[in-house]
Amino acid sequence: SIVPSIHNNIHSKMKLTGALSFLMLASASAFAPSTSNTRASTSLESQVTRNPNFGKLVGGYLFPEIGRRRNAYLEENPEMASKIISLGIGDTTQPIPDHILSGLVNSASKLGTKEGYSGYGAEQGMGDLRAKIADKLYNGIIKADEVFVSDGAKCDIMRVQQVFGSDVTTAVQDPSYPVYVDTSVMMGQTGEIDSATSQYDNIVYMPCTAENDFFPDIENIPRADIVYFCSPNNPTGAAATKEQLERLVKVCKERGSILVFDAAYAPFIRTEGVPKSIFEIDGAREVAIECNSFSKYAGFTGVRLGWTVVPDELTFSDGTRVRDDFNRVMSTAFNGASNIVQGGGLACLDDEGLAEINTLIDYYLENANLLKEAMESIGYDVYGGTDAPYVFVKLPEGKKSWDMFSEILENTQVVTIPGAGFGPGGEGYLRLSAFAPRDVVIEACERLKKAMAK
Repeated sequence: SIVPSIHNNIHSKMKLTGALSFLMLASASAFAPSTSNTRASTSLESQVTRNPNFGKLVGGYLFPEIGRRRNAYLEENPEMASKIISLGIGDTTQPIPDHILSGLVNSASKLGTKEGYSGYGAEQGMGDLRAKIADKLYNGIIKADEVFVSDGAKCDIMRVQQVFGSDVTTAVQDPSYPVYVDTSVMMGQTGEIDSATSQYDNIVYMPCTAENDFFPDIENIPRADIVYFCSPNNPTGAAATKEQLERLVKVCKERGSILVFDAAYAPFIRTEGVPKSIFEIDGAREVAIECNSFSKYAGFTGVRLGWTVVPDELTFSDGTRVRDDFNRVMSTAFNGASNIVQGGGLACLDDEGLAEINTLIDYYLENANLLKEAMESIGYDVYGGTDAPYVFVKLPEGKKSWDMFSEILENTQVVTIPGAGFGPGGEGYLRLSAFAPRDVVIEACERLKKAMAK
């Protein structure tokens, strides 16, 4: 009979569907945590002592704090959400260009083929990419095996700190990118913060002001084991001249200090004769490490790809090569940058990719020029914005930068960065980022001119 057969088939399908549903549920539950042993109370504390160095940190990290204040403003004023403009965190906004994007896409596609699939790579990075960085970006003044490819310069700063450990004294520009100070605190290199000066004990703060062209009086500053220096600088936008960097290298050599040079904004340098790498300076190979990143080169802020150069000649006091210890950190705590991302890095350094990078940089520099001209037109002293994507605005005498941040947000819905967030030397300044779409920058200029006119 056909009817029983149909009935049996339906019954079999129902059983099969039920079995598959059970298997799918079981499979899903295999990845879900069990709730049977969940504590009813969260008051129980572990017996592990907190790392006391984290207790020394004051407040949250700068950029999440900016985000928190922006979100708090929007919670109170939800109708303003569509009007928010961000000139705050230096996050790129333009799409990744075609040729560079093709490097990412092709590298991802290869993973779907038997011939193209690759697993773990060298912790130091693909040999081809290391060689191309040394050739295309340094014109052969460094060697490929001195290049360590990573997931970004920020991450590498902490890796460098792990190499140096806790028993060193650090010097930083003031103001400076907060990662140098915060990682020094985390590593146990500092004492407590002095509430009167907002400075940590055992950190040498190198004043960088308009009066000294944002370059420290390096010869008259106390010695430090490790000197962090960023050029073009975040937040001031100042790009150190060759003569200034020669002084810096000379002092580090005389004092036996190691210089950690952050060159993340090097491609923004357009002024003839201004070095893009510390290794353009004679003697730097004996004293310097250089950190860099594709983040601002090619819009890789979310892609994540950077590198650090540690020359063979750089040694500790016992003659041990610094690069050997840095290599140990990379090999132990890092499995190498993504294969896909490194494919994008290779495309960046093709002639087509380098041309696309130059177009991107020109776009952001024009934004910086618009911001600079807008602030100058209403009577402010403005720094940076020429060889850097940041514009550093001097506020009226006595005006606190966090107060100005709040006033601008409330009156114009423009997010900026208070200079005090970069250290006590940044008080009285405001940083504006050029990493925004052109129409947004133009609108921000109009709003700021109306709200901040003296």
